Amino acid sequence: MYMVSACLLGCDCKYSGGNNRNEDVISFLQDKEYIKVCPEIEGGLSTPREPSEILDGTGNDVLAGNSKVITKTGVDVTDNFVLGAQKILKEAILNKVKMAILKSKSPSCGCGIIYDGSFSGTIRQGNGVTAELLLKNGIDVCDESSFCQGE
Repeated sequence: MYMVSACLLGCDCKYSGGNNRNEDVISFLQDKEYIKVCPEIEGGLSTPREPSEILDGTGNDVLAGNSKVITKTGVDVTDNFVLGAQKILKEAILNKVKMAILKSKSPSCGCGIIYDGSFSGTIRQGNGVTAELLLKNGIDVCDESSFCQGE
């Protein structure tokens, strides 16, 4: 069973109200069982919503309580991101998900690289909150550009 970021499937749940539809991901999943998720929506955030980034850290730091997720205007949405990640993990375990294909660079779903918290488009090494929590619980995570490597 796969888990996939809903925005990659064309669902309008991106912070801007749009999506990140990815035809390669959609084609890959055509004959596979999968569930679509959006951790930010699961955490209680609306669509559209203000963009958010992890301030001075990574998803691991957020989960450890050493960093926060903030919006562009400085609103702390850490609790929403952690709650969303916890709900997604519960769903992954319930559905016996083996691999999650998540949206790159996202403060929730980023896998390997995320935005650095400056809202300047600068990236840093690290995972988003949901990606980190899934990995910590033995679920493989990849992004939309590297998903076939795990097949």
